Amino acid sequence: MFCDRCGTELQAGQRFCGSCGKTVGASVVPQTAGGRVSRHVQILAVLWLAASALNLVGAAVLMVLANTLFGKLGRLSHHGEIPIFLQPLLSVIGLIILLKALAGFAAGWGLLERQTWARALTLVLGFISLINVPLGTAIGIYTIWVLLSREADEEYQHLSRIA
Repeated sequence: MFCDRCGTELQAGQRFCGSCGKTVGASVVPQTAGGRVSRHVQILAVLWLAASALNLVGAAVLMVLANTLFGKLGRLSHHGEIPIFLQPLLSVIGLIILLKALAGFAAGWGLLERQTWARALTLVLGFISLINVPLGTAIGIYTIWVLLSREADEEYQHLSRIA
């Protein structure tokens, strides 16, 4: 038998999963049980957490550049070499990337915890990330493949009820 939250093998008579701490009972499923969603949801969650960490780093770098380098040079430039609109533009882009990273962290955590709202959020982020070539496109395609079908909806709803 295996834990449905983390997939760790469980011994007969075990009351709690040794890996994730979930109470054993209705949460124990046979190894052959489950479809595409149950096999891929944990991998998908980890990918979203990793991609969000990269987005967070990118947002931080962009915000720092916008508010230090372009902010000071724009004020010091008297001849108009550096356009004045770069600092606010880069700040807004950095803020948008930061919001996407925070939403990705929420989606990854929600998938790990089998929250009912996490499937919809992850699908929205998957479609948005399709334009971020190559990593975002790959994660977006994988997200859509795992979570979009009608069977995936039913299976995820079942997983979220037993979690």
